Amino acid sequence: MSASLGTALVTGASSGIGAVYAERLAARGYDLILVARNRDRLNALATRISNATGRAVEVLPADLANASDLARVEAKLREDASITLLVNNAGVGTNTPLLQSDVAAMGKMIDLNVTAPTRLAYAAVPGFVARGKGGVINIASIVAIAPELLNGVYGGSKAYVVAFSQSLKHELAGTGVQVQAVLPGATATEFWEAGGIDIANLPEAIIMSAEDLVDAALVGYDRGELITIPPLQDEADWNAYEAARQAMAPRLSHKRPAERYLAAA
Repeated sequence: MSASLGTALVTGASSGIGAVYAERLAARGYDLILVARNRDRLNALATRISNATGRAVEVLPADLANASDLARVEAKLREDASITLLVNNAGVGTNTPLLQSDVAAMGKMIDLNVTAPTRLAYAAVPGFVARGKGGVINIASIVAIAPELLNGVYGGSKAYVVAFSQSLKHELAGTGVQVQAVLPGATATEFWEAGGIDIANLPEAIIMSAEDLVDAALVGYDRGELITIPPLQDEADWNAYEAARQAMAPRLSHKRPAERYLAAA
């Protein structure tokens, strides 16, 4: 068995992308804390991974949209000094437009997609900084930069994850803490069914397997990337997008409105 890299806490670990992250990280030498709602699935995954890798695997059933459950996971992150990696993967989405959406369901989406990863990062990062090492992997989505593709609250929640990751990277420079945001495209997981979308209606050519997605994302993590978009074939597309954003940044504040907004004399 390889030397331990510490413990990785993975949310949304019972299936899909989270389960693959758990498997891959254990194979790399991480012990695991698996967080999701379904205890039976977590136990089955924990047994399979432990038997295959010999790593220690702890199961922590929790609904991260529930404040008391979320608080338990936060406490674990604050108190367990063995944790060296947080994978904020838990999330939910939908393609339902505003006029057909239940606002209460949208609120729960925000709780899971925005509030939970924020609070978990706030719980984990101070310890990482104090120990001079650690990592945060935030699973976002391509809808963070293409929000018109699906529901606007979902796109907005994932845009938040990207902005939060970019800010964390800036704030934590020089601390030994790595930050990555992963932007999957269409990925073959239970996400679609949970969001009321029939994946069979999507073109096969745009659907990536969860295994390929995670393997690619971990290559990006190893390379120290802040933003990793596994399905984006030409890296120059992202580099141009980011360069335009950075170039505009110093021109976004001015004491006078732009000429185009001044009333005609």
